[in-house]
Amino acid sequence: MTVIMTAPRKAKLPHTWMLVAALLGGGALAQQAVPPTRQIPAASPNAAANVRFADVTGEAGLGGFRHVSGGTEKNYIIETTGSGVALWDFDSDGLLDVYLINGSTLEPRTAGPPRAALFRNNGDRTFRDVTATAGVANERWGQGVCVGDVDNDGASDVYVTNFGPNRLFRNLGDGRFVDVAVRSGVAVDSWSTGCAFGDYDGDGWLDLYVAGYVAFDVQNPPPSPARRQVSPADASAKAAGGMGAAYSTGAAYCTYRGLPVMCGPRGLRGAPDHLFRNNRDGTFTDTTQAAGVMDAKSLYGFGVAWFDFDDDGRLDLLVANDSGPNYVYRNLGQGRFQNISYPSGAALDGNGREQAHMGVAIGDYDNDGRNDIHITNFADDFNVLYHNDDGTTVTDVSFRSGVAQVSIPFLGWGTDFLDYDNDGWLDLLVVNGHVYPAADTMPWNTSYAQRALLFRNQEGVRFEEVGAAAGDGLTTARVSRGSAVGDFDNDGGVDVMINNIDGAPTVARNVGGSSAGHWLTIRLVGDPDRNCPRDAIGSVVVVTAGGRRRRGEVASGRGQISQSDLRVHIGLGRQTTVSKLEVRWAGGDTVAYPIDRVDALVTIDQKSGRVSYGR
Repeated sequence: MTVIMTAPRKAKLPHTWMLVAALLGGGALAQQAVPPTRQIPAASPNAAANVRFADVTGEAGLGGFRHVSGGTEKNYIIETTGSGVALWDFDSDGLLDVYLINGSTLEPRTAGPPRAALFRNNGDRTFRDVTATAGVANERWGQGVCVGDVDNDGASDVYVTNFGPNRLFRNLGDGRFVDVAVRSGVAVDSWSTGCAFGDYDGDGWLDLYVAGYVAFDVQNPPPSPARRQVSPADASAKAAGGMGAAYSTGAAYCTYRGLPVMCGPRGLRGAPDHLFRNNRDGTFTDTTQAAGVMDAKSLYGFGVAWFDFDDDGRLDLLVANDSGPNYVYRNLGQGRFQNISYPSGAALDGNGREQAHMGVAIGDYDNDGRNDIHITNFADDFNVLYHNDDGTTVTDVSFRSGVAQVSIPFLGWGTDFLDYDNDGWLDLLVVNGHVYPAADTMPWNTSYAQRALLFRNQEGVRFEEVGAAAGDGLTTARVSRGSAVGDFDNDGGVDVMINNIDGAPTVARNVGGSSAGHWLTIRLVGDPDRNCPRDAIGSVVVVTAGGRRRRGEVASGRGQISQSDLRVHIGLGRQTTVSKLEVRWAGGDTVAYPIDRVDALVTIDQKSGRVSYGR
């Protein structure tokens, strides 16, 4: 997010239509009845036939959860960033459960602090709240979540980032958790956002990376917006003088298009990032400086992704930074990283500009065998898609791929690659929502609540936003933040979970995707004796069918401070047989396994070599 501090200055606006809108004030754009962020375009003719996402939040039993994040005016940045969501099988019954992170308030609440909520999957497309018995209410100002089996006992643990001390909930395997963050050495006490587990040193035990956002002091907060009412015409006139234009009220404040708004992150001090190495005894050691991943510029970290950028068998690291360049760290082995942010091309957009980066998605959208990168951004800018050219450099293909232009009025948060129609090509999801409630009253050509964007992959060449064909699970305008994807009903269609700020979540069930194309959902069980974590995080699956190779991987974190299904879902299109399935296990071994059916849930055990079907 980019907010200008009080000193008046003129700033170049990144898009001509912004300046036109400001100059028009109450003109054509201001009079537009429905901004593009709420409009639902007609269904694209290139959308998948008879595939949509239905809003089943109420029927699923999650409609009673309410996210809380400060006051309605959003006077401080801590009230605006929202929280993530996890889709993961905490009780190992083969069904994805849901964990919703909650926020808090600056003022004490008579009802007590808001609680995170864990919902157990009943197996009939409904969920039951088991937060109290599980012991994962958090009751802190929650931000992000990531999952990983840190002790290799077969039960996935969960890390929660907070404004304040973080939590590491160890899974006891009987439906209960215990917070071991302090004694494990990972209770970072600042403002943490994105997190992800990954075995960076190849010893078969998951390490942890935690991004820091802003050093926000509730006892000495930055200025809040001016308290007087501002007319749209007044704010538009001020905006014409530049994004930094401000009128004096006798006190410092920050502005956006001439309107007083909450301050940050620019002008505020960043919170540090942390890398923790797993000591294999229930504790972690902070190796941030020794490994060479220090946040030397004190940037504002959001999305975090471990991924093998150059396919050398070692996990590299990407940190999406708000209002600054991204970090890309290449794993050199021996516990060291090299900062290749600028040489890789992923620090800035194709025009050499810093952007206000939020969430990050990783996936091989063109089936060339290499991981590509998608990152969401603030309103009045575009979401960026980086094509992985050779494992060392990327090219910004945002506009020519079709994902940039439509995203400009939106403020993007969660983003995920998913094959929603099982045609064998990864599609792209973006969930959106503004940070300024005043967007609904100002002539900004945008809105506070915004619909999601679903892009269908046109065989690796372009993406096309599908409009109304996405279904009400995605087209309804919401103030969304974190998103996660996974097949929660095991029917072969990838579903979507969204955490919305100050409201109920969204359970968007995939209707029709399971029959639109054939598929495999693959669960990997690693062998720590072969230097692969038990939950196989960092392992890569390559499925060959009909002469085409499709790639997926087991990944922690990613998205916008959220956790998607640890299983690998592969769409096969019309192919009814798999000619080869290879697993490059974290730790180095690449093994081929026979697959004798499709449209199935598959479990592959590295230690025994066994391939089994069913949940």
